[in-house]
Amino acid sequence: MSRIAPVISISHGGGPMPILGDPSQAKLTHSMKTRVPKILKLGTPEQPKAIILVTAHWSTDEVTISSGEKPELYYDYYGFPDEAYNLRYDAPGSPEIAELVRRQLEEAGISAKKDNKRGWDHGVFVPMTLIHPQASIPIIQLSVLASESPSAHHAIGRALAPLRAQNIAIIGSGFASQHNLRAMFSGQTRTPDYKALNEEWSRTVGDAVATKDAAEQERKFAAWRKWPGAYEMHPRGERSIFCR
Repeated sequence: MSRIAPVISISHGGGPMPILGDPSQAKLTHSMKTRVPKILKLGTPEQPKAIILVTAHWSTDEVTISSGEKPELYYDYYGFPDEAYNLRYDAPGSPEIAELVRRQLEEAGISAKKDNKRGWDHGVFVPMTLIHPQASIPIIQLSVLASESPSAHHAIGRALAPLRAQNIAIIGSGFASQHNLRAMFSGQTRTPDYKALNEEWSRTVGDAVATKDAAEQERKFAAWRKWPGAYEMHPRGERSIFCR
């Protein structure tokens, strides 16, 4: 039976803090160092031949695919120690697999373009430094759509799914089910009202994720902006106070 590469969603933590050893990131760091490599079967003959990494920190109007042979790093954060800007992750890119990804999307009727200039943002190099420090597996970075359309993103996932049969893994890299850093740093997230809203939001997200019927799951996610707390948990167009 041929290897079907995994698809994983990970929380990559706050900026470069998981790599810098911030205590608040300890559980995430441990998971990325131990659990995720096992899921990917790293260090075994079954490890992926490439990874498509969808990063929440690259938002575009059209699906965009990194296609450089050796992408630089894009330090898309500020206010950290100098060492955060000297981090390296020297895994290769793959123009060939980038073209394969573009064709898969095109065949599904999804407009996509390649970009051989933009560097990998911290949604790529921070988790991958912890997950696979050997940096030997080619990575293709993929943007998310600025439209926030659940149906469009579901279609992208369906189009890319067959590549798993070619032992190409897919990783979704974000922060958490909620991302309101202004509320976090103002102390609002510690208030009883916000905590209650966060719990209701998390239950709603969890219910949608756990829905086994694909059509029903897509129907639920299509209405995510109407869920309780949607704008409190994910302000429209929010940028981290640490990220460019």
